Amino acid sequence: MTGPEERHDEARLDGRYAVPAPVAPDVTRRNGHRPSAPDQAGDVWDRRVAAGLAFLRRRLAGDYEVDEFGFDRDLTGAVFHPLLRRLYRDWFRTEVTGLENVPADGAGLIVGNHSGTVALDALILSTALHHEHPDHRNLRLLGADLIFRMPVVSEIARKTGGTMACNPDAERLMRNGELVGVFPEGFKGVGKLYAQRYKLQRFGRGGFVSAALRTGTPIVPVAIVGGEEIYPMLADIKPLARLLKLPYFPVTPTFPWLGPLGMVPLPSKWLIEFCPPIPTEHLMDSADDPLVVFNLADQVRETIQQTLHQLLERRPDPFGP
Repeated sequence: MTGPEERHDEARLDGRYAVPAPVAPDVTRRNGHRPSAPDQAGDVWDRRVAAGLAFLRRRLAGDYEVDEFGFDRDLTGAVFHPLLRRLYRDWFRTEVTGLENVPADGAGLIVGNHSGTVALDALILSTALHHEHPDHRNLRLLGADLIFRMPVVSEIARKTGGTMACNPDAERLMRNGELVGVFPEGFKGVGKLYAQRYKLQRFGRGGFVSAALRTGTPIVPVAIVGGEEIYPMLADIKPLARLLKLPYFPVTPTFPWLGPLGMVPLPSKWLIEFCPPIPTEHLMDSADDPLVVFNLADQVRETIQQTLHQLLERRPDPFGP
């Protein structure tokens, strides 16, 4: 039997394409009797079919918008987020805290730790914000060049709101009042060995800090626990990685031994915590000061690292309930 909150999750779509909320469970039918379980299940499927048909009509009629970066809000809200929500909620059993630290509207720079061999943490973080935030905010992810050179992957990244990890794009998004997500560790974080799990790698040159300073955007550090266990990387075959022009070629307990089945992520328990925002408006004139940029980047890194330790204490069993 589907509960009222879950029915609401399935029915809700993004923005102006929202589907009406489901009937509350204590509302009776005209004959004075409460709907039975089969009736309620039928209502859920009716709403799903109606939402699907409405989505198809919009796509066929061209009644949707794509922004200058290629973000298709309608497609993301109707297709990608519902699919990722299953992974986020049922497979990883994700718990989110600190959402009050994320701006209700206007610009914000979400800075997180990166891990997992395959960067599912970016997708799960985006889903958490859209699913859990009171205003169901979309996270505009900044990705590495490699992502936008890969067929299909590049197109999906653009359609779901991603763009190149460069300061001009980041600043333009933040000036437009968007919520931008960045992972300063890059491939160094995603491709580290399991023995180095939850140890933050170097944050590069702090370009994300400069972008936030130039736009006066608050920085919200976020700590993500759970990504390190989905594909525990035991070794990196560097010669093969160079041959394939990849940053690393992972060996995990299941890949490449199980072939395609090795790409199924292990069902680790995820915890995500958004930390208090760090204001930057008072430092806008210091965007080109290397010392200010370095100190602020180091503050963000240390905040994430300490929060990771705290979350790991709360989650002693990586595959617990």
